[in-house]
Amino acid sequence: MRDILPDEAAVRDRAMATILDVYRRHGFVRIETPAVENLRLLTGGEGGENEKLIYKILKRGDKLAAAQDSGELADLGLRFDLTVPLARYYAQNHAKLPSPLKAIQIGPVWRAERPQHGRYRQFTQCDIDILGVASEVAEIELILATAEALVALGLDGLTVRINDRRVLAAIAEHCGFDAGRFESVFIALDKLDKVGRSGVAAELARAGHPELAVTALLELMEAVAGRGSIEAVRDLARLVADRADPAVWEGLTRIMRSAGDQARELAVEFDATLARGMGYYTGPIFEVRYRDGASSIAGGGRYDRMIGKLLGRDVPATGFSIGFERVVGLLMEQGQSADGEPARVAIVLDRDTPHLGTVLERARELRDKGNVVLLELRGRRLGKQLQDLDARGFGRIAVVSPEGALEWRDARAQAGEDGR
Repeated sequence: MRDILPDEAAVRDRAMATILDVYRRHGFVRIETPAVENLRLLTGGEGGENEKLIYKILKRGDKLAAAQDSGELADLGLRFDLTVPLARYYAQNHAKLPSPLKAIQIGPVWRAERPQHGRYRQFTQCDIDILGVASEVAEIELILATAEALVALGLDGLTVRINDRRVLAAIAEHCGFDAGRFESVFIALDKLDKVGRSGVAAELARAGHPELAVTALLELMEAVAGRGSIEAVRDLARLVADRADPAVWEGLTRIMRSAGDQARELAVEFDATLARGMGYYTGPIFEVRYRDGASSIAGGGRYDRMIGKLLGRDVPATGFSIGFERVVGLLMEQGQSADGEPARVAIVLDRDTPHLGTVLERARELRDKGNVVLLELRGRRLGKQLQDLDARGFGRIAVVSPEGALEWRDARAQAGEDGR
């Protein structure tokens, strides 16, 4: 968990405003869910390995004392993503929500993992979800909206990698894995680009999967590696044709073709190794890579059965999440600032100025014209103070004269005159 300094906070505000503007123009509406959820919801088997990283909240008062013998000391937890809370939100509020629901969520989530570059224990997620649409048109819209938002932020060299959990199931069945244990296969396969073939093989072996199935899977993944075209999808479909509904392959190629034709700023590629570790995915899954980066900056997929566990009937659902912290990190590395903000004006006044009312009136007039206006008390080293204001982005600086007038100053000239 970390503190955000002013320069980065300004970039974050700008990025968030840009993303919201794009998503709202695509018809999405903003919703919010609490940071805290019932622990049973968070540990319901939908979060994959993230369930091991939950920050649990102890029961309170008499309930905590009564729980000492049972050992069940926690009943709440901090959310580890925004999708599981969204399912609960929809189940409780669906009668008051539009159908389909196109939702935006932006907020902090928490995972008790080892911090590293670009990964934190508290971080912001930025999600869009479409609930109530079974067609792959929903995935196409999510991909186009997310791509437009990332391009609007100034990112280029983007690649959307696409797969389908049902394709992965067909591959796993073809290779000889037990149908009841596919999820552990997917979780291991999702680490292929991080731990390599030997790492995945070792994890599958530790999990007790048949050696022949593991070998067949890794050989198949190696054979299709780097083949991202629609033709690669068709070749794979012929190889495992009897293992998946033809509509799965048709839907996957439709997403690739439509998104690729419309989102000209990015490449759309099939990736048979893409698994995504969440247990709730049921259909198409996708990630966005930036240039040659090894990690994704956005990801998502379809989760048609999650809401049904809470509502009693399945609701088709699919979503895409921008890794907000990673995106902001890229923008900071590029040297982006909060360009496009209103002009920043600083007014420096004495503590005991008799013209405070006049100064406040002048500041209000400047704000009414759209400027950002800072009032700052005069320090002992005026030249250094003006130089610091200039470095903080205040392009116009005025010092209040003894008569109450605003004397506009050049920070660099003042610092030179003062000899510091």
